[in-house]
Amino acid sequence: MTNPAAAPRSASPVSAAASHSPVSAAASHRPERVRIFHARAITTLAGPQTQALAVLAGRIVATGGLAELSAAFPTADRTDLGDGHVVPGFHDAHCHPSCLAETKLRLHLGSGDTSRPPRERIAAAIAATPPGGWVTVEGYDPRADPGGRLDRAALDALAPGRPVVVIHFSCHMAVANSPALELARFRDGDPAPAGGDLGRDATGRLDGWIYERAWFDEWYRAVGEPEFLPSHGIEDLVEPLAEVCADLHATGITSWCDALVTPKELRLYQLASERGRLTARVGMLLWFRYLDELRRAGLRAGFGDEWVRVVGVKLMADGALAGGTCLCSRPYRAETGGDNGIQVMGDEELAATVEAAHAAGLRVGVHANGDLAVGKVLDAIERARALHPRNTVNHRIEHCSMVDDALIERIRRSGVTPVPFGSFVHGHGAKLIGYYGDERAERVCAHRDLLDAGITVAGSSDYPAGPLNPLLAVQTMVTRRTADGRVLGADQRLTVAQALEVYTAGSAHATGESHLKGRLAPGMLADFVVLGASPFDTDPDGISEIPVRSTWVGGRRVWSAES
Repeated sequence: MTNPAAAPRSASPVSAAASHSPVSAAASHRPERVRIFHARAITTLAGPQTQALAVLAGRIVATGGLAELSAAFPTADRTDLGDGHVVPGFHDAHCHPSCLAETKLRLHLGSGDTSRPPRERIAAAIAATPPGGWVTVEGYDPRADPGGRLDRAALDALAPGRPVVVIHFSCHMAVANSPALELARFRDGDPAPAGGDLGRDATGRLDGWIYERAWFDEWYRAVGEPEFLPSHGIEDLVEPLAEVCADLHATGITSWCDALVTPKELRLYQLASERGRLTARVGMLLWFRYLDELRRAGLRAGFGDEWVRVVGVKLMADGALAGGTCLCSRPYRAETGGDNGIQVMGDEELAATVEAAHAAGLRVGVHANGDLAVGKVLDAIERARALHPRNTVNHRIEHCSMVDDALIERIRRSGVTPVPFGSFVHGHGAKLIGYYGDERAERVCAHRDLLDAGITVAGSSDYPAGPLNPLLAVQTMVTRRTADGRVLGADQRLTVAQALEVYTAGSAHATGESHLKGRLAPGMLADFVVLGASPFDTDPDGISEIPVRSTWVGGRRVWSAES
């Protein structure tokens, strides 16, 4: 892989072009000088607040007062960050930006002109697609559809004779019309596949809804299999990915873990990096169906560099928290998925896959929302550790939404890093209460209980399934307030400092990079964000409204509110 730090990097097409000019190329061969960044206040999360950072070759070499660092580095250049408040760059430990590059070239119902009803926008997308072509729509929320929940018949009426798939905002399910079901080889008399489900109407006919593994196994087919959904070529996705980088930088994000990639997305990140269009640091969890390829290549957790690296392998134990399909030990009222959710991977397959990955020196990131699913994941991890104790990498439980005291103790003993949602309580509070009842909803995303047990916790959005803004996540972890104003689980509230640490140092720990990022200290990467106000001095309910002034990666500005 090419390390973009070796070449001029930029945040916009204009500066990208300038960075490849002869003048810039010559300058890039000169020895770098120390640059001192100074601001009204800098929260390092490695000690007390300070006012200045000294940076050389993309890393912090010293922190302290401006006068102190100026005396230590008298020839250093200076960058005045104004009266803003600097914090370490936000690190989203579980999101899906690479799929958003493809989304930029498709219709997403959660973006653009959201004033028109979903069916009207879908009909417009169908009309704009050449005859015979697939129509793929993302971001569908049945609860926000005034026409009622879409089904096979409705999509058949909108697009007779041509395949249409509309993907639920959780990405754990989709609804398809008759031509699409036929191409996916789903017929009315077929049983539901293991780990998934097929929706049916009152007569037993398929209603078009495809759940969990019935959907994933079509969406993410393995190497050598024909794609179910047509997709764009990698070359076409480089610039959309650069736009996605800018979107995330605008919220203060400097790093992320793309929590489900295939070889295509891995190649996309590499190509974007080689072309200087990847301005963020990216870790990846590869879908478990590619585990054999990783093992044959001998790749272990952490393969790559500071810009593009393999974090581990992604598995899925159960369904979606906000989709009402996660696997719980007690029944709950849900619109789909039976009385206590869907188990996506059977116990034997889960245990065998976790063991194979662990034995190969790989980290596993296992999606598990419900308490029953979390317990099954811990069973598999504990077994793998007992059989192959030499691999000491910290495995992850993605989302880890419902836990009790016994599960928390097992998480602590196993050295597992939980990666709960940062702002789902805010964005989906009403759904959580409706699905799981007050008692369980109060303890969803139990950040306080996990931290109090001495467990390092990572911060994540699951974007686009959840809100992206890390400051909204910080606000939610501090207030536990839902969008409609209800406090849901007051005893799980964190301090502002703890919430910031979850979304920076905690996330770096989850990707095996706590030695590189998450804090502003000597030897660490100079990744930081300049905020328009101090989150410590802001009303907790207003933290999400703090403006991001600029975002810096390796001491280079990759986004600014002024440009």
